[in-house]
Amino acid sequence: MALRFHKMHGLGNDFVVVDAREAPVAMDADRARAIADRHTGIGCDQIILIGPGDDTDVSMRIWNSDGSEVAACGNATRCVPVLVGRDVSIRTAAGVLHAAREGDGATVDMGQPRFQWNEIPIAYAMDTQPLPLAWGELANPVAVNVGNPHLVFFVPDVDAVPLEALGPDIEYDLVFPERTNVNIAHVLAPDHLVMRTWERGAGLTRACGTGACATFAAGRKLGLLAPSCRLDLPGGTLHLAEGPDGQLLMSGPATHVFAGEAAL
Repeated sequence: MALRFHKMHGLGNDFVVVDAREAPVAMDADRARAIADRHTGIGCDQIILIGPGDDTDVSMRIWNSDGSEVAACGNATRCVPVLVGRDVSIRTAAGVLHAAREGDGATVDMGQPRFQWNEIPIAYAMDTQPLPLAWGELANPVAVNVGNPHLVFFVPDVDAVPLEALGPDIEYDLVFPERTNVNIAHVLAPDHLVMRTWERGAGLTRACGTGACATFAAGRKLGLLAPSCRLDLPGGTLHLAEGPDGQLLMSGPATHVFAGEAAL
């Protein structure tokens, strides 16, 4: 049967979104890779499967373009209320998230960041603020989990770092049993920073919502950032804020591009 899908993106981080609320849709690593292939498939960074929720409005599962399933995707989470057409609670492998329609996108409560070594996770106990590790010119990152594992490096110039070369080495380092996302950021002011991300399972990306949240959380932890800030990525701008209970609130656009069918 043909796969009915929606092509969506958040700041250029693009998705094939499958609405499986009415009827189940089979998805596994092989099918996800075939769908994500930009030459022989539809093409995307992630495949998003929206299903019914038992104790929430909907559920969401996420596959990276390499076929690996992950627990969280911030940009995709903003797409859910845009597609559904209302504010929603979303059951994910990372917990329940709440996403509210706002302007041309949404605001998502991504929950509280976690900083303990076994929460990242890291293969053995060590300080995470910062990690006493280095890869080439990148050293001493903050490790944080915001539904998936991230490293955050604060650098003088994000464009001067060869992230396409260093990213894979860091992602697959054996110290990270679930691999890791890699973010490099430069603080322009306490309420403004720029960043780039090497995304686990997808590579260089125009935007990473959980990476933005992780970078904001790391900056707050180090005392570099105000309780709310603007974060510029290659694909555009997100706004981050710290909620009253320390939760991360992310606001930004989400775009529906087209709907279609594919024999995949």
